[in-house]
Amino acid sequence: MGDYLKIVSLFIKYFPTYLSAFGVTLKITALSLIIGTVIGIVFAIFKLSGKKPLEMIANFYISIIRGTPLMVQILFIYLGIPALLSFKWDLTVACVVIMSINCGAYMAELIRGGIEAVDKGQVEAANSLGMNYAQTMMKVVLPQALRIMLPTIINQFIVTLKDTSLLSVIALRELTQNTKIIVANNMETFTMYFICGVWYWVIVTILSRIAKYIERRTKYGK
Repeated sequence: MGDYLKIVSLFIKYFPTYLSAFGVTLKITALSLIIGTVIGIVFAIFKLSGKKPLEMIANFYISIIRGTPLMVQILFIYLGIPALLSFKWDLTVACVVIMSINCGAYMAELIRGGIEAVDKGQVEAANSLGMNYAQTMMKVVLPQALRIMLPTIINQFIVTLKDTSLLSVIALRELTQNTKIIVANNMETFTMYFICGVWYWVIVTILSRIAKYIERRTKYGK
């Protein structure tokens, strides 16, 4: 009972700072997903364009990002590139850039799959109306593909949100870094990391339920 009360007491005590850290986590995740989706659309179109140079660019980008650990990408972009080019990142900007580049590679493959899932008859109908490739993609294919992929996009949001914990290595005060700072002051290692885990678990559970609800609605809509 005493341990339970201790956890509740510490949860209440540090709730404001966790709420602030959650805001940072959510902001970085949301911005990264939005920008990553745009990047993903561009490279998915490159892959499906039928033009070898564009396909090679897309495949190279996706291969590099998906073939290297996110931790290495964080250190390379935040520390390596500034050391080479002699400049200093704004921490928040750097985090959004890093997560967007990482997210974009995964979104490119998701969007490619979504585009290929759209009925080919839709493309043929658009072509018969005189639409070019870009118009067909933007007005016909992508809106349908994004609708198909919406549950998957939310799942990618969850993955990106959990991956932001790695940004603690460059001292972004998101949920994990916030916990490290608190533990350094009160030495309550077990309790604080338990509380941190609860925050992630609650957020991910809510988002997972939203994804399942949207998936059911999407299937029903069909």
